[in-house]
Amino acid sequence: MELQEQMYQLSERIKSLKDSIQTEEATKQSFILPFFQILGYDVFNPLEFVPEFTADVGIKKREKVDYAILREGQPIILIEAKSCNEKLDNHDSQLFRYFGTTKSRFAILTNGIEYRFYSDLDQPNVMDSKPFYTLNMEELSDQSISYLKNFISDNLNISSILGTASDLKYLGLLKTAFKNVVENPSDDFIRLILNDGVYDGLKNQRVIEKFRPLTKRAINQYINDQMSNKFKETLANANSETEADTSDNKTADEDEAEPVKSKIVTTYDELNAFAIVKAILRKNVSGSRITYKDTESYFGVLFDNNTRKWICRIHLDSRKKYIEISDENKKSVRHDINSLDNIYDLEDELLKSLQKYL
Repeated sequence: MELQEQMYQLSERIKSLKDSIQTEEATKQSFILPFFQILGYDVFNPLEFVPEFTADVGIKKREKVDYAILREGQPIILIEAKSCNEKLDNHDSQLFRYFGTTKSRFAILTNGIEYRFYSDLDQPNVMDSKPFYTLNMEELSDQSISYLKNFISDNLNISSILGTASDLKYLGLLKTAFKNVVENPSDDFIRLILNDGVYDGLKNQRVIEKFRPLTKRAINQYINDQMSNKFKETLANANSETEADTSDNKTADEDEAEPVKSKIVTTYDELNAFAIVKAILRKNVSGSRITYKDTESYFGVLFDNNTRKWICRIHLDSRKKYIEISDENKKSVRHDINSLDNIYDLEDELLKSLQKYL
């Protein structure tokens, strides 16, 4: 079984069991050890995978880290484990103390759901304060799993990983910074935009506050326009391929028969509306968890591709356009709209609809 398939299976296992696991030891046995087994480590071989690895660290003697992965008797990866119901923030101090006293170049802090990978990119033998890579097992993607191939036991190459870790770290930090700009543009960022031929007047705080929601809205609309264009290209390509396949595969009997056509037609406006809703919901969850299902009656937006976890239902075919949003009791609340831009005004309602599934 390939790495990708095994990781997705573990991800589903984590989603189904996490609410039942209450202790660190149960987290280790159910989530963490299987993770490293998938990567090819013999977790029961003390010459390769050592539990409760011990060393002298500064003034704290004989302190233990949960696991160490060894090569030729030396630790190369230190692992600190926490219970799956604990947040990882403020739990890296023990790893930090250990890091400088061993030859290890990597450290992993995990609660079985989130994995934070650290190195010493900023200063040799001093663990960085921020991870160079973070993996969430509940939000896996083919791309995130692909990066894990660098840590497979048989493929482990320290120099190769270090060569990409710096770019990966700063790419992640830049994405976070961009996310912050999109969600809450800073005063300096707004001034920068206004100075680029947008506003010639005095940029005092009153003006900054006036342009803050407009800046946020402009960024979101630009992103949605780009997503919409991609949707259109994908839809057009899919239609072209379908028409070509149909033409190539026609038989004499098919020529005589009346073709059966689906009554469901996904429109560009519906895809544009979906792009807006998805952009709003991405503030709280990965965009990969937001999907849609088109029906004859409405265009539905779903969480985790589950029809029981519907977030909203978009009606654009009728003369009166409106959106149904699922409230905290999963009851439909209707909101009339004049244009797709009105969807931005429903941000709070959409986020509340999503929240009940988290």
